Amino acid sequence: MGIIISIIVTFWLGYLIVKKYKPQPVLFLAGLILMFTAVALGLGKILPVKDSTGLVLFDAFEFIKQTFSSRAAGLGLNIMAVGGFARYMDHIGASKALVSLTIRPLMALRSPYIVMSAAWVVGMLLGLCINSASGLAMLLMVTIFPVLISLGVSRLSATAVIATTLCLDWSPSDTGTILSAVTAGIDPVIYWTQYQIPIAAVVIPVVAVLHYFTQKWMDKRDGHIVQTAELAASEKDDTMPPMIYAILPALPLILILIFSSLWITWIKMDIIKAMFLGVMIGMIFEYIRHRDGKKVFADIQSFFDGLGMQMANVITLIVAGETFAKGLMTMGTIDAIIASAQSSGFGAVGMILVMIGIIAVSSVIMGSGNAPFFAFAALTPTVAAKMSVAPVVMLLPMHFAASAARAISPITAVIVVASSMGNVSPFDVVKRTAIPMIGALITLVAANFFFFY
Repeated sequence: MGIIISIIVTFWLGYLIVKKYKPQPVLFLAGLILMFTAVALGLGKILPVKDSTGLVLFDAFEFIKQTFSSRAAGLGLNIMAVGGFARYMDHIGASKALVSLTIRPLMALRSPYIVMSAAWVVGMLLGLCINSASGLAMLLMVTIFPVLISLGVSRLSATAVIATTLCLDWSPSDTGTILSAVTAGIDPVIYWTQYQIPIAAVVIPVVAVLHYFTQKWMDKRDGHIVQTAELAASEKDDTMPPMIYAILPALPLILILIFSSLWITWIKMDIIKAMFLGVMIGMIFEYIRHRDGKKVFADIQSFFDGLGMQMANVITLIVAGETFAKGLMTMGTIDAIIASAQSSGFGAVGMILVMIGIIAVSSVIMGSGNAPFFAFAALTPTVAAKMSVAPVVMLLPMHFAASAARAISPITAVIVVASSMGNVSPFDVVKRTAIPMIGALITLVAANFFFFY
C-alpha cells in the first residue's frame, strides 16, 4: 500500500513540475502528504518520540524547521557565499573578462570543427570558475559563437556545443558538488580532486570527440556548406574591464586548492572564506579602476543580492527535496524498494543504475538537474548503507547524470537561453546534443564503476 501511494504522489509531483509549477511548494506538499498518510495508516512516524512536539501536524513542520536550521547554517552558507560571489563577479565584468581572455587562443585555429570542440573543452574548464550553466552559455554566445559562425560552423552546431558546456557540474564551489560532498561526509575539495576530476578527465575527451563527429555529420546531412568568413571587428565594449580582472573569478578556486590537504595544510581555508576574500580583492580592483569609494560600496549590494537569491532558490529547493525524501522514508517506500532489490538479486550495481536512471529521466522531463538530484540526494546514504557501498559511489554518478541529462531537455534554461540567442529551435538543438550527452552518461557511469566500485 505504501509503495502504491508513494508512486501516485511521485507521478503527481512530476506532472506538476512538468506543467511549470514551482518545484519547492510541490515538493513540500508531496512530502507532507506522504508523512501524514504514513502516520494515518500506521506505516511510520515522522519524528522519534524524544523529538516529537506531541502533535503529528506539528511534527512535520518541526522536521522542516530542523532541516532549514541545519542546512542554512552549514551547507546553505556555503552555497549562498558562492552565489553572492558569482553575482558580484558578473556585476563588475570579471566573468566576461575571463571568457574573453580564454577564447583568444582558439581564434588562431582555422579548422572549424576542431575549434568548435576545443571551445567546448574551454567552456568546461571555465565552468570551474563560472558555476551557472545558463550564465556561462550567455557569455559564450556573445564571444565564441560569432567566431564559430565566421569559421563556417552552422548555427545549430555552435549553439549545441555552447549549450552543453558545463554538462558536468564539476566545480568544487558548485551547489550540487557541495551537497554531494556534505551528504557523503567528504570535504568538497577532496570530493572534487579524488572523485570528480578522474570522472571528468575521462568524460571530457569523449564528449569533445563526439561533438566533433556528431556536429560535422549533422551539418553535412542537413546540407550545410562550410564557408569561412572574416569575423567583423567588434566595436569597443565599454563594459569590458581590464584583462587583469580575468583572474578574479578563479581566485577562490586557487585559494581553496592552495590551502588544503593537497598543499599547505597548516593554514585553514574553506569555501566561505575563499569567496569572501575573492569579493574583498574584487572591491580593491574596482577602487583602483574607478577611484570612487561610493560606487565600490554600492556595487557590493550585488553580492548581498546573490546571497539572498541562493537562499530563495537553492536552499529552499534542497529543504523541499529533503521533505519529500522524508515522506518517502516515513511511508517505508525506500526500505521496501531496497528489500525488493536485495531479494531479487539486483544488488548494489543494479540499485545504482536505477537511481541514475531515475535522475536522468527526471532531469530531461523536468528540464532541471537540481530539482530531481536535490530531491533524491537525501535518500542516498540510507540506500547506500543497506547496499553496503559508500554513499559517494551513488551520489557522484547521480550528480553528474543530472547535469548531463539536463542538456538533452528542450525546456531547460541553458538550452532555451542558448537557442534564443542563436535564433534556432531548442528542439533542433537537443537533437544535436543528444548523442554527445548520452555518450557522457554512459562514460561517466562506466568510469564511476571502474574507479570507485
